[in-house]
Amino acid sequence: MKRLLYLGVIFLLCSSVSCRKSQVAVFKGKLEVAGICMNYTVSLQEGNIDSNLLVPQWTDSVTGLNYRNVFRLGSPCTFPAGIRQGDEFYFILDKSPQNCAVCLAYYPTPPKSLGIKVVQP
Repeated sequence: MKRLLYLGVIFLLCSSVSCRKSQVAVFKGKLEVAGICMNYTVSLQEGNIDSNLLVPQWTDSVTGLNYRNVFRLGSPCTFPAGIRQGDEFYFILDKSPQNCAVCLAYYPTPPKSLGIKVVQP
């Protein structure tokens, strides 16, 4: 009987405190600018990312358009080809190293970049 009681207490502690899987924050973004050679600018649409990681206001010097809360795509290797300029999508932050070939043509992007992984909501 004591063994069953101990197992019950351990189960309750494990399920309520230390054994839960941590929740990964999911954010909603929008591909604002799909520049040549994966020079992509993404804006944060929903969620709270540390403001130090975003550019609060940025102007595309080619078009003159202004954008808020943006970053340069830092994960071109894994960004889905099916997402087009203007599309919204969900993502998580991803610090995995990126090692793929991208061309070196230039298009202006915000000075801060983030590695992201597109996910289903």
